[in-house]
Amino acid sequence: MRIGITCYPTYGGSGVVATELGIELAASGHEVHFISYSQPFRLSGRDDGIFYHEVPVSSYPLFEFPPYDLALASRMAEVAEFSDLDLLHVHYAIPHSVSALLARQMLAARGRKLPFVTTLHGTDITLVGLDRSYLPITRYAIQESDGVTSISTYLKDKTVDDFGVSRPIEVIPNFVNCDVYTPIADESARALARSRFAQPDEAVFIHLSNFRPVKRVVDVVKVFAQVVHEVPSQLILVGDGPDRSAAEWLAHDLKINDRVHFLGKQDRVNELLPLADLMIMPSALESFGLAALEAMACKVPAIATLVGGVPELIEHGVTGLLYPVGDIDGMAAGAISLLTERSKLNAMREAARKDAQKRFCASLVLPKYVKYYERILGD
Repeated sequence: MRIGITCYPTYGGSGVVATELGIELAASGHEVHFISYSQPFRLSGRDDGIFYHEVPVSSYPLFEFPPYDLALASRMAEVAEFSDLDLLHVHYAIPHSVSALLARQMLAARGRKLPFVTTLHGTDITLVGLDRSYLPITRYAIQESDGVTSISTYLKDKTVDDFGVSRPIEVIPNFVNCDVYTPIADESARALARSRFAQPDEAVFIHLSNFRPVKRVVDVVKVFAQVVHEVPSQLILVGDGPDRSAAEWLAHDLKINDRVHFLGKQDRVNELLPLADLMIMPSALESFGLAALEAMACKVPAIATLVGGVPELIEHGVTGLLYPVGDIDGMAAGAISLLTERSKLNAMREAARKDAQKRFCASLVLPKYVKYYERILGD
């Protein structure tokens, strides 16, 4: 198949999933065309079977805000025609599904069929889409999609309840390449890599996000501050965003900044995750929890919040620990308990990896997308 993929190319779960999906599709023999305003950050460059098409957006004095959605629709139609695409797969409803709908209509007027699939990722439904300015057009674009998928049952139910969508929604979970996200088998090699951040007797925590308020990165620092007073530890923070400054100042004020490592945006997080003992993911809302899944595949359980689709990923007490949002004391106590009972932590590490392999490996999830594409094309 020839598949066009549109996503937000910067850091964020929807862009990560879309890019990894394209990479996996190309590796299995399909032709993938990314259509966006910049190249997705996880693309390595000239991957076989992958092509990138930039969306140019003109700026005129008449436009207070450049109309990216219209430029995207035009580019989608062009790429579909010139590259003979079979379908479009757009990630994040706003504005991508609207642009895909316009592209489909443009081509239909010329006798060309271009079905499109919309994948719902989270805040396009739970936050942005519920804004009264966007709700009617978001509902319409989802309803008019040739196919709709969501990354969790929670998000599917939320979409049906809040938008009144009657079109069937297929749940296809996020996935991870279990050959790329993997623990470091050689303990001496792992110890050497960890020495960049920690002494041999210290535990290592990690947090990975875009540092938006919903990720509650300040809570990460608060949890760690309690743990470090009981267990010698180091904290690795991967990512960047509006709450980074607040987290940095809090670490400074709590006098633990020498134990907190702000690494900023990193391309090869699969090399950092296996260094940790535990991940901290205290989000106010997660429709799935991709960062936790990537950590699980590396044998790193998550201390996370009992929200959204997270319980569909993490089994409390088996593959991680779940707490109410803002329960700093509980999350810290849970982490301390695991770190002081190494047998329990080791069992959880093994269970996390096995569960990721059993349910969420790309080799298991990719065929679900391919089968879904074939169903849409057969209708």
